Order: sequence, then structure tokens, then C-alpha cells
Amino acid sequence: MRPLDFTKAEIPVSKQSLGNLFLVDDDTIFTGRIARALEGQGFAVKPFETMAQAMANIDKNAPDFAVIDIRLPDGNGLDLLERLLSSNAQARVIVLTGYGNIATAVAAIKMGAFEYLEKPATAEQLFNTLTRTEDQKPQPPENPMSADRVRWEHIQRIFETCDRNVSETARRLSMHRRTLQRILAKRAPR
Repeated sequence: MRPLDFTKAEIPVSKQSLGNLFLVDDDTIFTGRIARALEGQGFAVKPFETMAQAMANIDKNAPDFAVIDIRLPDGNGLDLLERLLSSNAQARVIVLTGYGNIATAVAAIKMGAFEYLEKPATAEQLFNTLTRTEDQKPQPPENPMSADRVRWEHIQRIFETCDRNVSETARRLSMHRRTLQRILAKRAPR
């Protein structure tokens, strides 16, 4: 199945408002593209590049939907998730990241996120996830994780268990601290 291109008329453009959507990501190109696509589908999109910008606007107009990146220039997106859900417990929040791992996915879901997606996510994936009913299940991945990905997930799980302490994680993994820092700075392997 080929992905839908929201810029073309493959899906009828919604004329009704689906609700307010906060789009919080420091990648302005990605944010602009996704904002245009979701606005065409009926969302009132408010893009923000930092956590501080989004936090300042939560009290003014708590969103019905949100797409939040975990790594923001001024903080952790999970803190923003917590704040969004405290202002509107019914908000449907998608946590989006290029540095995805099982530990942060579990933490996000436990905190109340509706879904956890890895970048690069398409406008179609975001739209389908935001409009999916509670009883619909996400599709399982088509390919199993690679050996590199399994190793990376294990390192991330230990890192989260050690409360993100690099020295303690390196000691537990019998790995040099600098090597671990290089691994943690990279994106997840596919």
C-alpha cells in the first residue's frame, strides 16, 4: 500500500474542525509540512519549536490533540506530556521521536500518551493515529528488529534503569564511558 499524499486530493479534505492540535518539534521543515497536511484535514494546528512556547500556551487554550517530540532544545517532551494531560485529561497525545526506545515508549504510555511513534512519521500516520478509535489496534511492524537495534534497545533500557546516569550505565554494561556517550548521542539503528 503506497502512502497517501495529503497535498493531493487522495483523501477528501475535511471541512469540519477536528479540534486544536499542538505540534511541538524543533525541526521546522518537518513541523511546517505536517502542520499544512493536518490543517487540510480539519485540525487547528499550533506549531511550537520549544517546550517553553508550548507551556506558555497551554493555559490559554488547552489542546484536544498534541504531537510532541521527546528531545526538545529546552527540555524533555515527557514533561510537556505530563503538563498537557494535567490541563486536559482527555487530550490525545502522540509522542514522536527520532531517538525511540522501549523504555521511553513505556514511560510515555504509562504517563497517558495515546501513541508513541518514531520519526520519520508521515502525515498519514499521524492523521490515522490521531483519528483512530480507542478500540482499534495499531498495525504490528512488518520487519523484526535488527541485531544492532536490539543491542541499542538493551543499552537504552539499562540507561533508563540507572536514572540516565552515564557512569553507572557504563559500569553495568562493562563499557567505556566515552563509548557509551557516543552510542547514546546517535539515533536508533533501523
